[in-house]
Amino acid sequence: MRWDNLTADPAGDRARDAALFGADAVTTRTFDSPEFRGVTFHEIRARSIVNRVPGASRMPFEWTVNPYRGCTHACVYCFARKTHSYLDLDTGLDFDSQIVVKVNAPELLRRQLGSRRWQGEHIAMGTNVDCYQRAEGRYRLMPGIIAALRDHANPFSILTKGTLILRDLDLLKQASEVTDVGISVSVGFTDSRLWRTVEPGTPAPERRLDAVRTLTDHGIDCGVLMAPVIPFLGDSPAQLRATVRAIAASGATSVTPLVLHLRPGAREWFMAWLEHHHPYLVRRYERLYAEGAYAPKWYQRQITRQVHELAQEYGIGPTRAGMPRRITAPAEPDGPMAPAVPEPTQLTLL
Repeated sequence: MRWDNLTADPAGDRARDAALFGADAVTTRTFDSPEFRGVTFHEIRARSIVNRVPGASRMPFEWTVNPYRGCTHACVYCFARKTHSYLDLDTGLDFDSQIVVKVNAPELLRRQLGSRRWQGEHIAMGTNVDCYQRAEGRYRLMPGIIAALRDHANPFSILTKGTLILRDLDLLKQASEVTDVGISVSVGFTDSRLWRTVEPGTPAPERRLDAVRTLTDHGIDCGVLMAPVIPFLGDSPAQLRATVRAIAASGATSVTPLVLHLRPGAREWFMAWLEHHHPYLVRRYERLYAEGAYAPKWYQRQITRQVHELAQEYGIGPTRAGMPRRITAPAEPDGPMAPAVPEPTQLTLL
């Protein structure tokens, strides 16, 4: 594995950039337990944990923390698959089963938050791979990360498909008392047959919505990122209605739809999955995504309009995609309001 060439900016000049960690800092482990069968963990001591988002990114935030690389959720569409190629690993099975664990993430974050150079900017988590994937149950990195953010009153947000976030409920409540905390759970559809094949390592959609309900019941506002909406498989009017209705019943404070996008690395793996499970759709996908990674604007607008109309029907207010949500402080009366039917913004979160 090409550890020494892994840099903070994989697209940059690797001859000049310092590696994030060296081969001598890697410990490889496997665990003889059913939930980790076939999974290899590469424990490393990272040199940096707060990452700046590239300037060309569409992300609505500038800084991220990612304690893991690779993800046992095994979502066939995950855009982060490409990052495994920087380690000379494939973007398919290796991404699902070769997991890099930054075991010193909590202590490193605490040190960086305490630096004079750090200005207390918002930090987003779960935007590359899920910080509450199954590995977190063993390595328990997030409690230390949240505690560091709490102790420095540093605003942050978490996007997850993992119900394990409920383990850290008390820490999240403590953090929300001193800073802005935004929580979003990703549920793109409620179709159980689709879930079993396209997101095989994740908790079932209804379990994720149970987590939303628990968070809101404990006073922590939680939005749902309805992502991805999968063309021709999860986008029928009946499917969209069923999903939005379930999201509303969970008590979610908002619902933000995002249509599937297929970047290099994810595109090849997803299309192979499609060929195996739904071969009749291959040509339709080739036409829909002929211009690149994103579905056409007309299709994105159509989905956005349908979801927002359903959200209004079921009493959920639409928000701008990626908009942070305040926990303890209400929005200012004269502050900017999201339009009733905002233009769709296709973010590269999933």
